[in-house]
Amino acid sequence: MPLPESWFAEIDSPAMLAGAWVEARQRLDEGLDAASADPVVTDAWLSLSDARRRELARLVLLSDFALDALVTRPALLPGLIDSGELEAAPNRAQIEDVLHQALADADDEASLHRALRRFRQARMLGIVWRDLNGAEMWQTAAKVSELAEVCLEGALDWLETHLAPRWGSPAPRRDGSPQRLIVLGMGKLGAGELNLSSDIDLIFAFPEKGTTRGGEREYDHQQYFTKLGQKLIAALDAITADGFVFRVDMRLRPLGDGGPLVGSFNTFTSYYQDQGREWERYAMLKARPVAGDLDAGHELLDELRPFIYRKYLDFGAIESLREMKAMIHREVKRLGRDDNIKLGRGGIREVEFVVQAFQLIRGGRDTELQVTSLREAMARLVTLELLPQPVVDELREDYVFLRDLEHALQAQQDRQTQQLPDDTENQARLAMAMRLPDWAALKDALSACRERVRRHFDAVVADPDDESPAFDDSPRDDTAWRQLWQGEMDDAEAERVMAAAGYELPEALRRLKTFRDSRGVQSMQRIGYERLEAVMPMLLEAAAESEAPTTALERVLPLIEAVLRRTAYLSLLRENPQVLPSLIRLCAASPWIAEQLARHPILLDELLTPATLYSPADKQRLADELRQTLARIPEDDEENWLEAMRVFKQTQVLRVAASDIAGGRVLMKVSDYLTAIAEVVLDSVLQMAWHSLTARYGHPSARDSAGQAAFLIVGYGKLGGIELGYGSDLDLVFLYDAAPRGVTDGAKSIDNLVFFTRLGQRVIHLLTATTPSGTLYEVDMRLRPSGNAGLLVSSLDAFAEYQRNEAWIWEHQALVRARAVAGDDVLKERFEAVRREVLARERDCGELRHEVVKMRLKMREHLGSGGEAREAGQFHLKQDAGGLVDIEFMNQYAVLALSARTPALLEVTDNMRLMDALAESGKLPEQDARKLQAAYLAYRDASHRAALAKRGSLVSAEAFADHREHILALWRRWMEPAAEREANDQ
Repeated sequence: MPLPESWFAEIDSPAMLAGAWVEARQRLDEGLDAASADPVVTDAWLSLSDARRRELARLVLLSDFALDALVTRPALLPGLIDSGELEAAPNRAQIEDVLHQALADADDEASLHRALRRFRQARMLGIVWRDLNGAEMWQTAAKVSELAEVCLEGALDWLETHLAPRWGSPAPRRDGSPQRLIVLGMGKLGAGELNLSSDIDLIFAFPEKGTTRGGEREYDHQQYFTKLGQKLIAALDAITADGFVFRVDMRLRPLGDGGPLVGSFNTFTSYYQDQGREWERYAMLKARPVAGDLDAGHELLDELRPFIYRKYLDFGAIESLREMKAMIHREVKRLGRDDNIKLGRGGIREVEFVVQAFQLIRGGRDTELQVTSLREAMARLVTLELLPQPVVDELREDYVFLRDLEHALQAQQDRQTQQLPDDTENQARLAMAMRLPDWAALKDALSACRERVRRHFDAVVADPDDESPAFDDSPRDDTAWRQLWQGEMDDAEAERVMAAAGYELPEALRRLKTFRDSRGVQSMQRIGYERLEAVMPMLLEAAAESEAPTTALERVLPLIEAVLRRTAYLSLLRENPQVLPSLIRLCAASPWIAEQLARHPILLDELLTPATLYSPADKQRLADELRQTLARIPEDDEENWLEAMRVFKQTQVLRVAASDIAGGRVLMKVSDYLTAIAEVVLDSVLQMAWHSLTARYGHPSARDSAGQAAFLIVGYGKLGGIELGYGSDLDLVFLYDAAPRGVTDGAKSIDNLVFFTRLGQRVIHLLTATTPSGTLYEVDMRLRPSGNAGLLVSSLDAFAEYQRNEAWIWEHQALVRARAVAGDDVLKERFEAVRREVLARERDCGELRHEVVKMRLKMREHLGSGGEAREAGQFHLKQDAGGLVDIEFMNQYAVLALSARTPALLEVTDNMRLMDALAESGKLPEQDARKLQAAYLAYRDASHRAALAKRGSLVSAEAFADHREHILALWRRWMEPAAEREANDQ
């Protein structure tokens, strides 16, 4: 039955395709002739709308696969029309139902194969129709992936049922749950982004060893799942008269073609732990359970996650990607496949490498990147600020263009190919499929696309040693440093080179040779040693460009020694040449920073982003960042929670120190930032401890039905005064409010006091427990009521009673700098009311002065720099007369003596603002207050510098003589008996 000529009168096709168009129409006529006995089919064809005819014409002109399917099975078209598949993709449940009905009549494997192939042909015809007529690439890829998953699950389910009478069923797992084959989809199937004619890469696994039950004979699980896997592969991959379903590739399994077809969980975890290679990490990025026991599949992948994603930034992975790309390039060149849009320069694989490089490098830290979908990973690169939005937009658009072109190629013959055709007819078909006027226009668009992709690929993946503008317009010549490091120079020449670069000799050369000949370096494995060989010349050159090359080298080498067995950090330095100058600058300026980096190399990651390294976050941003970090960790994973907390704290302190050294932060801001870090950490620690205790014991009972039990952490000293320094301890007091004799409401109830005591112990444990990243903070609890002899926690009522009736004067001095830093807001207000009440009491100024001075003299005697500790001309910043503590004691005396009549003194806890309040209230002359503040800032700044330089608190007395003179004069006026009348007059 020939189709009417009028059908195609208005359909234009390129002149180049005139012959193909005539042939396609003739073949359709032949197919309809064969189906003429079925009027339903012919009527459906003849009743096609104009729009549908144009879609049909485009389809058969561009896809031989579609043309062959319609010629051999004309009834497919009416079926697709009736089901609505030409307009919109059916959902998964719909196609599962269609396959289920088709397989219900299959009574042997031959009929299984036939049903699967005919089902696949119909669904693929609908997918190709929609794709060539305007469907979005991502939708096409998702629907092909979904089709593969449905075919896998349908075939597996049929085989398990059909074979059970003979082979039996696997024994349950130890926990009693049933066992099924686990089918992991790899590559684009795992990503849910298959192309139109893709192989499917699979890995088969099963949970536990055992033997089958209920069959004619028993098989051990290895045999059973192997035989089942072979049947499943044949069901999809074997070519029959009806074609195939999906070509199956099993080469990504452990040991490839030489390894077992299936493996148990234990086999997999042992293999990847002991023998897993870098390219296998790359392959496993996209692993996803697609059929069989999906829950068990996720369980297996969770066990393999530490292999796939490193906890640190793993720049070593990028070398593996480069090696893979180089191997692909060599193969492409050998076979003359430069026009391969997947493997060639600027092709699909390079876009994938760009995205997956970030996943491999950062996925362990930024767990948002642990996704199989390339599309989703691209979006998260922007969210995590790893690539700018315009770059990702460009990569995404070019990737879609390349994948659309790939689909157009594969739609022609239902064949997996990415090679551009060299015949004019197929070139014209591709141009038409891409809706471009001709082949020349397509080639121009493709060339521009590939250039953009290559530019982004070079920026991320290319070797920094390459003379590529993505890294450096002027190639570096480090020949001399390389020869020096490798020992190819004699000592005289080496000394000449180092002396010319500003190194101090012979110390610098001796230190370098000691390191090079050390056991740690000599015992390195090949790949690690190659990384060290690449980094050391760069390091020597960078140190030479610093103000003190020898000092810089001395301080950086311990860090290099610390990472000799964690060579991903060496890769980080090599892959990011801009990091070394920052590293050298920070280490040369501060041995404290150098020591922190050597102790915790994970902090090197921070050097990658100068924007955040030199810009510490405010408290709100800190809280947001910590919340996002902890949200990635399961609530019950305390070990990783603690590790994340410590890395967070060290990272934030490093940022403060870096900005401090760079001169970008005034002194008070440094303390503000360090205090904010501590407060955010304390808040999270308290939440974690509260959650842990209430989950076990329930909530403590409240004092009355209208309220709730509450807990409060009060910071004293530098924490309370917002004056934390690097390495400061936290002086803490724990308070609570609850029913005096109440108990918790959990299944395992305990007394309220016991609950809050354990809560306090838990907080201290979380703060002080040691992990590979050290501890969070050292904690000092001696300022609590009755000191070390008192209870760890106190009710607010008991605390108030103690402060009113039992506390010493020095304890009231300490209360001046006390501040609620974490816990219940209502309890914070009540604590503040108690604090104000106690501090504002009327006091005998003479007696108060006597007690304060007595305590100060005792501190000078025990903590100052007297005796042998003092060298000529030295001054202890904190404890000597005229030092920091004198200022603090005068402030504390002023608050205790004057706040009853000057409430403004109760509003603040830090020394600088206390001095402001004294000046503003007229209790301290303005000139005296400003001189006192200048001295205080100078002392604090010197203390910060000493901490970063790892020096003690002894400084030159001459440098601070003017400040000391003013402080001592003011001390005499305020604190010595002769000045008592003057103080009272104020």
